[in-house]
Amino acid sequence: MCGRYALYGPVSRLRERFDADVDALDFRPRYNVAPMQWLPVIRQRPAGERVAHLLRWGLIPSWSKDEAIATRLINARGESAAEKPSFRAAFRKRRCIVPANGFYEWQTVAGDKQPFYIHPVESDLFGLAGLWERWSRDDGEPLDTFVIVTTAANAAMRPLHDRMPVILAPEDYGLWLDGTTAPDQVQALVRPGAEALLTAYPVSKAVGNVRNDGPELIATV
Repeated sequence: MCGRYALYGPVSRLRERFDADVDALDFRPRYNVAPMQWLPVIRQRPAGERVAHLLRWGLIPSWSKDEAIATRLINARGESAAEKPSFRAAFRKRRCIVPANGFYEWQTVAGDKQPFYIHPVESDLFGLAGLWERWSRDDGEPLDTFVIVTTAANAAMRPLHDRMPVILAPEDYGLWLDGTTAPDQVQALVRPGAEALLTAYPVSKAVGNVRNDGPELIATV
């Protein structure tokens, strides 16, 4: 499960980390990203150019008659995404990378839920595996949306949750983004990240309120 994350690095960092064109991107730092918000994702054009665009978190399949389905499709189980009607077309041809400085997960402690912030140990950004779709409203206006792909938790994450987002290695960005990558190669990228890549610490319960935003949310408590 991945229901909240943070992205506060400067836009220029996306160019450096993902070799992407970010010139048209207007995005302010966010420390409490939530579903149904417009957020940067990295997509690849047929010619190979990577571009950062704002898409809305919560996928709407192209065949859906109702936009409300997006609130239920914020994560896609990587083990079954290739077969699920909501995700299989995007899994084949419309994969993206979701940049994040870190993400949040909640652990039940003494009957209460304590949020934790999980972030890279040696880098400033994760590249999370995502899928995107283009849906048309009744007036024909297109709406691009995305979902974060998840997998089984590694040992470091398991005390917090049994699922975690798929964290792509930088050397695998090209394979994930390229729509011509063989299906078995794509599926092989759906795996838990190495335990040594991430660390976690408790943060303020204020992150539970989507109206709260600011660097204090990622401070340890």
